[in-house]
Amino acid sequence: MTADDIEKAGAALACRALELPELAGAATVAAYVSVGGEPGTHALREALRVRGVRVLLPVLLEDDDLDWGEDEGPGRLAPARRGLLEPEGPRLGTEAVTGADVVLLPGLAVDRRGMRLGRGGGSYDRVLARLAAAGADPALVVLLYDGELLDEVPEEPHDRPVHAAVTPSGLHRFTPRPR
Repeated sequence: MTADDIEKAGAALACRALELPELAGAATVAAYVSVGGEPGTHALREALRVRGVRVLLPVLLEDDDLDWGEDEGPGRLAPARRGLLEPEGPRLGTEAVTGADVVLLPGLAVDRRGMRLGRGGGSYDRVLARLAAAGADPALVVLLYDGELLDEVPEEPHDRPVHAAVTPSGLHRFTPRPR
């Protein structure tokens, strides 16, 4: 996809995501800064911030776990390892995500059961395990391009299903299966 295609898809994705009732009522959203060819998150993050939503962004730690910082806007992002952009402000700790009403997750694909295929680093698997251990129950939403919703993706015993996927053309809800 061209940079223009990615930007257009990001704008459409933001419009679709903002239709989610979970985002409409959220006070705090854990998001991420898209990089490379990932679906753009800039428009969605900005729309949430304009609404007065506290947006948390991940900070990749040396062990690939995630700390969190507050999104203070595009001018307050700094380059980090693996080509990521991270918030410049204070670090809030790995547990900060447990206070989020919605967690937006990156992914390569999601299947029709809600199982997410990540990039294999395990950072978000740790986040999902941390949420479960804390008894936190935020809406788990993956942001994808059209065509990244598949019939089935590989699954490991530690994987947890997400509640919804948002693509530029629509919202897709899943019924998490019993674990």
